[in-house]
Amino acid sequence: MRKSNKKFETEAIRTQMERSQNLEHSSPIYMTSSFVFEDAEDMRASFAEEKDRNIYSRYSNPNSSEFIDKVCKMEGAESGFAFASGMAAVYSTLAALLNAGDHVVSSKSIFGSTHTLFTQFFPKWNITTSYFDATDLSSIEGLIQPNTKIIYAESPTNPGVDVLDLEVLGSIAKKHGLIFIIDNCFATPYLQQPIKFGADLVIHSGTKLMDGQGRVLAGITVGNNELMDKVYRFSRITGPALSPFNAWVLSRSLETLAIRVDRHCSNALELATFLENHPKIEWVKYPFLKSHPQYEIAKKQMKAGGCVVAFEVKGGLDAGRKFFDSIELLSLSANLGDSRSIVTHPASTTHSKLSKEEREAVGITDGMVRVSVGLEHIDDIIADIDQALDE
Repeated sequence: MRKSNKKFETEAIRTQMERSQNLEHSSPIYMTSSFVFEDAEDMRASFAEEKDRNIYSRYSNPNSSEFIDKVCKMEGAESGFAFASGMAAVYSTLAALLNAGDHVVSSKSIFGSTHTLFTQFFPKWNITTSYFDATDLSSIEGLIQPNTKIIYAESPTNPGVDVLDLEVLGSIAKKHGLIFIIDNCFATPYLQQPIKFGADLVIHSGTKLMDGQGRVLAGITVGNNELMDKVYRFSRITGPALSPFNAWVLSRSLETLAIRVDRHCSNALELATFLENHPKIEWVKYPFLKSHPQYEIAKKQMKAGGCVVAFEVKGGLDAGRKFFDSIELLSLSANLGDSRSIVTHPASTTHSKLSKEEREAVGITDGMVRVSVGLEHIDDIIADIDQALDE
């Protein structure tokens, strides 16, 4: 990937596929399953990878390539692959790099479906996982075994918005010759570029802030050429590729990512500040609140705090249920990163497959609320949450 001196916003808008003979200003949608060849030699050379060209949309498509190119430039990555969902990206990336008998060191604070991969599916193939506390990285080196291959983490974490020191993780991975993979979904490449801190691969659920309007499912992994070649070859065979239409939607969405995320972050910080002083709130966590335990780390590696605020309503589960039933404006949904503000109860939705003990180990209490702060006027967001708390 050619390095550029252009600013983030410019790359997001001006990185696009080569224009066709029609000289279109905006990229067209290539809704085709396959591509044709000039002659027998062209077809042979293409399948032999002597030519860099589109063959079949399970392998590549101009719309997917445009989306990948944009994210690579945003993240400072060499290459990538786009997937049909965020979990397709997580699974395919790990499955492409792990062999039977390998070991993973992972943060405890990861998305519920990723946790299920590590605890229920990978053990069937003799792939084991050891967990470290996201708020205490000192235990990581003690977990590394001779067969350890990957360090995996999210930052900020879902849903507790803990912040891991990426530079520390990168240094440990480099010292022990391990692959460092970070899920950067909550931050987006606009707020944080993990490759700068030593990450080898970066994963996103494009479903979230990259789309930003709750329209499509998508995932993407980007990183260095050597590792991404393994991910690509696994994925072109197993078939989790992103659809051309969804890739086209995402490329258009990325053009406004910086503007949208700025508003998400300013709204989220204002909401978090309001909640921190509310008498009905037990605690509140947001990376750019000075009360956040990893505030200094967040300031070091992030441009702003993101769109997610976590808090607990006083009164436990019953008070939390009453709060959710009293919400009027905000959406009750398991998604996040939408233009519309969303409130979620992680213990009964996104992390419901974890046991109570597993949830509590990563700070997910029964009364925890996750708010994905949207783009509505902040006065209206606060007013709805305030009235729900007062019911």
